[in-house]
Amino acid sequence: MSTAGDEAQRSSTRGSVEEAARVFIVDDHALFRRGVRAELEGPGVHGVTVVGEAGSVGEAVAGIGHYRPDVVLLDVHMPEGGGAAVLARTRVEYPDVVFLALSVSDAAEDVISVIRAGARGYVTKTISGRDLAEAVLRVRAGDPVFSPRLAGFVLDAFADRPGAAPPVDPELDQLTRRERDVLRLLARGYAYKEIAAELVISIKTVETHVSSVLRKTQSSNRHELSRWASDRGFTR
Repeated sequence: MSTAGDEAQRSSTRGSVEEAARVFIVDDHALFRRGVRAELEGPGVHGVTVVGEAGSVGEAVAGIGHYRPDVVLLDVHMPEGGGAAVLARTRVEYPDVVFLALSVSDAAEDVISVIRAGARGYVTKTISGRDLAEAVLRVRAGDPVFSPRLAGFVLDAFADRPGAAPPVDPELDQLTRRERDVLRLLARGYAYKEIAAELVISIKTVETHVSSVLRKTQSSNRHELSRWASDRGFTR
């Protein structure tokens, strides 16, 4: 099990670390762990810091107990029981730790099993570094996060269960929190200038978010986008 650095290094950056999501990477391939770390610590990626990593179930359990990370990026398939085994051995003892599955598999049975075991979301290893950082921040904030085509598996698996998790909309789920904020105001009829004032951002930033939402929802204009949001009860 490797760490993010010694105590002196952590102390020297404590101000930024405390504001960032503390991430622990669990995967049995060292090369992949290094790649994820490089992506999350690369230029243009903000809001996360990698505090440690592990290559086995036993190392993961020990590392989670030691570092108490905000979010664990969890591989599904590993020896000794994989991600489900890590969840089984840590979820009760460390209830504040959030788990986000990060796997090469997009099989329905893998998605369903790890979510039932307690993971907050599931993304595939094709995700970009920036999108992975955003997913980390979202699960830390309490949102479920799934790669778009995987959310349907969870809906199908939990739809008929009493007390099941809240439904997940695969299209809505792909929007960032700020994009949702912009969309909600846009659907209420706010002009770009009013949205900018309400969210304390520039008009150009509003335009950038709207363009991104239009692309993600495959809408042609703001009127279609407003209908899309209204159909999902997103104007409240």
